[in-house]
This record gives sequence, structure tokens and C-alpha cells, in this order.
Amino acid sequence: MPQCDFERLSFEIRPCDVLLVEGRARVSEVIKTITQSQWTHSALYIGRLHDIEDENVREHVNWLYDGDPSDQLIIEPLLGEGTVVSPLKKYAGEHVRICRPAGLSRADAGRVLAFAVKHLGREYDVRQLLDLARFLFPYGIIPRRWRSSLFEHNVGVPTRTVCSTMIAAAFSSVHFPILPVIHREENGAIKLYKRNTRLYVPRDFDTSPYFEIIKYPLLGLNDLAVYRQLPWDTDGVVCNDENECFIPGEDGMIPVQVGETPAVGKDDEPLPDAAKQSSITR
Repeated sequence: MPQCDFERLSFEIRPCDVLLVEGRARVSEVIKTITQSQWTHSALYIGRLHDIEDENVREHVNWLYDGDPSDQLIIEPLLGEGTVVSPLKKYAGEHVRICRPAGLSRADAGRVLAFAVKHLGREYDVRQLLDLARFLFPYGIIPRRWRSSLFEHNVGVPTRTVCSTMIAAAFSSVHFPILPVIHREENGAIKLYKRNTRLYVPRDFDTSPYFEIIKYPLLGLNDLAVYRQLPWDTDGVVCNDENECFIPGEDGMIPVQVGETPAVGKDDEPLPDAAKQSSITR
């Protein structure tokens, strides 16, 4: 049974949020072994069709997606399918989490979405997945840089991608950091360098200090009637204001006087415990 309150997650999720998924398929177990993380897949939430502000982007998504126009949509590269548009609800039964880019501007959010939409239709890069396994678990006498697609710098646009690489590249296109390489100069100045987007895996969005981790547990213990723990009066007193209170009854209203509570001082110092208590005299 999933640990996530998917209904609440669906209500709170925003465009450009990264959705992490703990898959249960056979290939997911392989990815867990490779990345040493429970998160096996990532997708970029783009909202409903009417949420997409750029008309060209909206029309392109509408042309490729033949489902209900009111569906909440994500973009994801999938093994055997390539980069596609999918409904968010397909992960209703899975353990998922939201990673939200902190402080991403509205204009850059639109650029991130446009970048991802531009990659729709590209194939899934199986070789990159295998090379990533060799990079994360180096072995043998052959250096891991040799014969690896992860370090190729070919001119032109790649025609294949994997989920985390596509999303990382989208954020990198607007200079939004995920896990940048940080170098401190001799004069104390800090310079950031973009990390190779082919080296990103889903867990990196969870690890990044620039993404807020948002969880909606199935059992939200913090939301279970906290208001019932407030120090309400138990004598049935009803007040029109702090100087006019009464107890309603069959024979009319019985006036009561609520003990005065000293006002908080100018410096907003907390009241002493004795001043917080009020007495009711009938």
C-alpha cells in the first residue's frame, strides 16, 4: 500500500515540480541497484493544458496528448516509449514525492517547460543507463571514461535521453542549480560550474539543497484535529466580546464575568503563567 496521500499531492503540485517515483517493475530494481536509491524514476509536472501559458507549447502538448484535456500532465522519458506526455494519475498507486525548485521565477518556469516539451518524442537512451552503471560502480582496468557515452561532447543535439538527464538539462538551461560543482577562488569568491547532466539520477533532486522536499503522508499526524487540543472553555460560556459574556440556557442568558487578562507589553514580552489564567464567576 502506498505511503503517500496522492489526492492531496495532486491538489498541491505545481508546474515545474519534479515528481520522484519508487517503481516496482523489474527494471526499477535494476535502477535501485545502480543508483543505490529507492527513487527509480523522475518526471516533470507541467500542469493541465489550460495551465500552460505559452500558446505554442500548449498546442504542441495538445497535439501529442489524446487524453482528457482536464488531466494533470507530466513529461517523462520511458524505456520502450521515449519521451512522452502522461497523466499524473498513472502514479496514484505508487510511492511518490515532490521536489520543488525553490525560488524559480515564473518566466524561467515557462522556459523549463518549453525545454521539456521540445524533447517530446525523443528515444530513451538505454546505453546511457548502462554507462551510468559503470560510472557509479567502476570496475576493471579500463578507465570509466573510456568507451562511455557519459563524457562525449559531440556537436549537435542528442536524440536520446533518460528521465533525470532531460529534467536536469531543462533546469540547467535557465541556470537553476541542482548539484553544481562549486569552486572557491583565492580571493574568496565562489564560482559555480554546471555538472554534466548525463550524470544525474533521480535521487539528486531529493539531495539537492535547491529543491524543497514536499511529502504528503497517507497518515498526516500533524493534521489530525490539532484544534481539539486548544484550551477551550468547558463551561459553555459564549462571548459577544471580551467584556460581554454569558451562558445560554432554557431560562435565558446567565451573565458571567471573565477575569481580565493583562495586555501584552510594548516589547511583546510573553505573559507570565499566572496572567494567562482566567477565572469565571457566575
